[in-house]
Amino acid sequence: MTKSFSQACENNKQPILQKIQPAFNESTCVWEIGSGTGQHACYFAQHLPHLIWQATDREENLPGIDCWIAETDLVNLPKSQALNVVDKQWPCQQMQAVFTANTLHIMHWQEVEDFFAGLAKYLTDRAVVCIYGPFNYHGEYTSDSNAQFDQLLKARDSLSGIRDFEAIVKLANKAGLMIKDDFAMPANNRLLVLQK
Repeated sequence: MTKSFSQACENNKQPILQKIQPAFNESTCVWEIGSGTGQHACYFAQHLPHLIWQATDREENLPGIDCWIAETDLVNLPKSQALNVVDKQWPCQQMQAVFTANTLHIMHWQEVEDFFAGLAKYLTDRAVVCIYGPFNYHGEYTSDSNAQFDQLLKARDSLSGIRDFEAIVKLANKAGLMIKDDFAMPANNRLLVLQK
């Protein structure tokens, strides 16, 4: 099994770390939903040794993620677990902290709703959720590059696309989450910090 590689992950891992470090300061375990290649999991686990970093993704993506995890060989980075947000049962009893990057615009809207429904079910009181990716504000793109990216997403899958910040906050509030921070990030992305 060969490792997958994402240049975007390499580019954004340090700026993301700077924002999630204080957000997850009091957490002991973070569930990453949609770990992709596994690069983020390895980097964040290495730099946040007080945390257990639990990578998750759809079943078919786990072997590639576990290649990165095995190579990194960190005690706070267990093997990845299968998690699909549409599943009625997630592979946990509860979640104290959640991180997800570049997932909401790939999911269909129903899956985004399922994601927040899962958070409502599994998050503990005072749990922290960090969501990284592009968002629209008041129905408008924040940049020409995001507009082009959205067209690219929709050409590939008409049910995907950059989500409206206001719609995400509405779902988050329904799940018992309040927005604490909305950070501007490189490449016209944002990092939302929410707390139950």
